[in-house]
Amino acid sequence: MAGRHRRPETDERPLVTVEAVGRKCPIPIIMLAARLHEVPIGSVIAVTADDPAASSDIPAWCRLKLHDFVAEVPLERGSAFHIRRAY
Repeated sequence: MAGRHRRPETDERPLVTVEAVGRKCPIPIIMLAARLHEVPIGSVIAVTADDPAASSDIPAWCRLKLHDFVAEVPLERGSAFHIRRAY
């Protein structure tokens, strides 16, 4: 899948990280949606997850909700998914 492990386009660090490692989808997305308001519009929030479905589900949720999927950053366990809040 092209672009799956894109690096962040800037050195901007997420202001909030939602820890969802060990949770199965759709729980990481539900946790993200519940905490998205914690970052200002235009800022980045991250979700850590190790469920393989998160690699496709989180970017799809971003497209559906019109937020910007910035990057999937591999971690020792799972990945950190960076999302820029659009509204």
